[in-house]
Amino acid sequence: MKSPEVLLIDPPWEIESRHNIWRNIGSCLPSLGLAYIAAYLEERRFNVGIIDCTASGMGFKRIREDFSIMHPPRIVGITATTPLIKNALAIAGFAKERFPGSKIILGGVHPTVETEEVLSHPAVDIVVRGEGEETMLEIARGIPTEKIKGISYKRNGEIIHNPGRELIRDLDKIPSPAYHLLPMNKYYPAIGSYRRLPAMSMFATRGCPGRCTFCYRTFEGKVRKRSAENIIKEVELLYGDYGIREIAFYDDSFTVFKDVVFRFCELLKERKLKISWSCFTRVDLVNKKLLLAMKGAGCHLILFGVETGDEEIMKNIKKKILLERVVENVRFARRIGIDTRASFMLGNQGETVESVKKTVDFALKLKSHQIHFNIATAYPGTELYKWAKENGFLLEGYDYNMSDVNLKLPTISASILKYYYNYAHRKFYLSPRAIFHHILRLRTFEEALEYLKGFVAVLYVFTHKR
Repeated sequence: MKSPEVLLIDPPWEIESRHNIWRNIGSCLPSLGLAYIAAYLEERRFNVGIIDCTASGMGFKRIREDFSIMHPPRIVGITATTPLIKNALAIAGFAKERFPGSKIILGGVHPTVETEEVLSHPAVDIVVRGEGEETMLEIARGIPTEKIKGISYKRNGEIIHNPGRELIRDLDKIPSPAYHLLPMNKYYPAIGSYRRLPAMSMFATRGCPGRCTFCYRTFEGKVRKRSAENIIKEVELLYGDYGIREIAFYDDSFTVFKDVVFRFCELLKERKLKISWSCFTRVDLVNKKLLLAMKGAGCHLILFGVETGDEEIMKNIKKKILLERVVENVRFARRIGIDTRASFMLGNQGETVESVKKTVDFALKLKSHQIHFNIATAYPGTELYKWAKENGFLLEGYDYNMSDVNLKLPTISASILKYYYNYAHRKFYLSPRAIFHHILRLRTFEEALEYLKGFVAVLYVFTHKR
């Protein structure tokens, strides 16, 4: 296998627990962060390759086999979130063993917030903190390590932290992700999240205006936008070159810049692209006029992060949204034909049996088309993690699988949280109303098969004895 000059790797993502609902209904979509870095480097004439281990079905054995027949790249860059950090470090070890002269670089959220922990691994040479395009370009150009902003590295056994790098202000200057380096035919969206196939994810912004305690403040909490013209250009690329017919906007809050969304909707209608799309956002960042424009331009699904049905918990997590606004916008979206997903969390600061009951009752009465219940997870770098660590509430040995409890709260037990987590899913997804609603919306045989697969997954996870 021929090796590029810069090899970028997205580690394998595997859910081992058969009781995790995302094992059977989750999506497989690319690391756009790596694809952006690849495009940025290619634009400056560097030879870049990407290995998406999950999409390509590559486990550790296959990775080692591929490494054994590669010509050594100058740079191996590996991205890592907290759930993937163990796999990322294992790959770093394989790479250093096979390519001892290559620079092994880790980036992404976890290396950014747990820099010294990651650099303590003997295979890791450099950690890129935060945004990666300009930093990786300077590394690829051979700029002396001590002069590169936004990195940490080892020198004579000592960890050196260089000053941080300024964020890229104009996102339009970054080329579209290097889709041609990705296994585009291997990607798929989560069950129930799309109208057409094939599908692909996109970003229209970077950052989030929220200050929620359970989220890591990516890009220092600053929100930057792409122009509507730049976004539509990428949509046209995906539509024309790759046959994409569904876009999932994975921005933390897609509608934070309403003027851009209005213009994007206008351009979509002008270009007459047969694209359906979905997005994530907050209920305080939409209004009726905007929702109508989005519906008219092909938006069929919005995921609203609600988190709780208890006002005190809402204050504790610093979400700063009103429950009345949740009801108003979810119901209006439903009225005009936009499906909604409302996501909730059980087990945040101050959670009690009473507050959990409030949340479950509120979620069930909301009548969103779909509801996601999650167990609150304290990820490194978040205010929740800091609070839990300072107070001794973190459970040891947690693997961040998104369905188990990693906090030992003094106000509610883990067993009660798990009971209501399972109860809420059963109550919503196995109710005659929900089943009848989803059956009525099926339009093709393929959709019926997808729904059946999702139904069986829910049935198994939330009725099977553990």
